[in-house]
Amino acid sequence: MTRWPMRFGMLLAATLAAWQPSKAHAADEDVQLWQFVFLTADLDKDTRLTVDATQRWREDARGGDQQTIRVTIEQTVAQGVRIGGGAAVFDAGGMTEFRPHQQIVLVEGRFEFRTRFEQRFFDGADRVELRLRQRVQYNQPLGDGWRGSVGGEWLGLLQGRNDGEGASTEQWRAQAGVAYRINERLEVGANYWLIASPRGDRPARYTHVPQTTLTYRF
Repeated sequence: MTRWPMRFGMLLAATLAAWQPSKAHAADEDVQLWQFVFLTADLDKDTRLTVDATQRWREDARGGDQQTIRVTIEQTVAQGVRIGGGAAVFDAGGMTEFRPHQQIVLVEGRFEFRTRFEQRFFDGADRVELRLRQRVQYNQPLGDGWRGSVGGEWLGLLQGRNDGEGASTEQWRAQAGVAYRINERLEVGANYWLIASPRGDRPARYTHVPQTTLTYRF
């Protein structure tokens, strides 16, 4: 148990070493670094509140660094079934996005399935953008407080933010990571995301994202 700081430190060092924006100048590939902090609390035996804040370091060509904060409330309505919603604010380069969302989460064994519907309001956009997100994740206990996870997500636009923009696939995401539970309240983790963004007849753009996470449960 006492060896977890060294183990996580080695993992975090390897994650940060992978963040090398200076090598990511090609138009079809870039590297970002995301830091997530989650605060979660049970409001009652069936209701959960989660607040998450992020710092995302990105190249100027990708919109510059981004800061976000999101609030979500979920209600357990049956065994393995949660429904909820909330809203988020995203800010990058002085441009702000307001994003309400609604979601349902299904848990079956070690699998978790989430469907999220988002309404995205952008500064200067013609209209609200509508996006559907479908995610699946598998969680595997690794022993001694560790767990691993792998997953994937599809992000599809039902309506673009500008007139004339219809439905399309915005992104495909693949994720793998590990987390360590320090105690009943605190967990730290590291993930790697590969994001593919289709661009019609042009080759897809790929984004590599090392991510660190900290979760605190009240």
